Amino acid sequence: MKNSPFYIIILCLFFLSCKSQKKEESDSINEEITDTIETVSKKVVNDILIDPIMHASTILEWKEKTIYIDPTGGAKAFKNKKAPNLILITDIHGDHMDIETLDSLDLSKSEIIVPQAVGEKLPAKYTDQLIIINNGETKEIQGISIEAIPMYNLREEALKFHSKGRGNGYVITLGDKRIYFSGDTEDIREMRDLKYIDIAFVCMNLPYTMTVESAANAVLEFKPKQVYPYHYRGTEGLSDVVKFKKLVSKDPSIEVLQLDWYPKKNQ
Repeated sequence: MKNSPFYIIILCLFFLSCKSQKKEESDSINEEITDTIETVSKKVVNDILIDPIMHASTILEWKEKTIYIDPTGGAKAFKNKKAPNLILITDIHGDHMDIETLDSLDLSKSEIIVPQAVGEKLPAKYTDQLIIINNGETKEIQGISIEAIPMYNLREEALKFHSKGRGNGYVITLGDKRIYFSGDTEDIREMRDLKYIDIAFVCMNLPYTMTVESAANAVLEFKPKQVYPYHYRGTEGLSDVVKFKKLVSKDPSIEVLQLDWYPKKNQ
């Protein structure tokens, strides 16, 4: 009994040590989760297949429809891919509107959805396939609702890149899913005001679009169910998509997913 206080002290130190070790292990696990982001080559959401090509170029497959968004990279980038029923182009810049790539594709059964500025720059041979849609308009094409969302810069030093009204972001409705492609934009009011977005593709690259912080702030406001950072290569390399995930994860209802937009061979 004389040694009881000593044993009590030893037991207390033992339990405190175990508790501290568990906390350190937990902190380490949490740090590992927030400091990494899993990258996958393709993603299926319900009956929609999302196939990243590179940077902004994307293929969506839904039922019997194949949709190309901003196809670039030439025939090689689309080798063994299904021919498109619809092509959506967001802007006149070469990483979105690439005439050489369009010329290399089988577009015999395609309709091409573009803003007026893009339509004016495409060769005349595509005129009969063009459907012009401008900011604020919604059209149903091949049974698919397509809404043109503004995309433009806000920062004074970036106004020269994307003027308001020239390009389109898009909300594409496939079945019961609303899918948003931001195009080249900053965190504009029109993006923040979006409602009921299931899947969002949001750009973040300087100096052309917006910072990671601005992109995250906008996403936290319009609250898509899932968000994919895309179009995130700028003049200083790739943007910090892990930081983007950390910022967006403040709202646990938003799932941040990562596709392989920049395969090593293309970087």
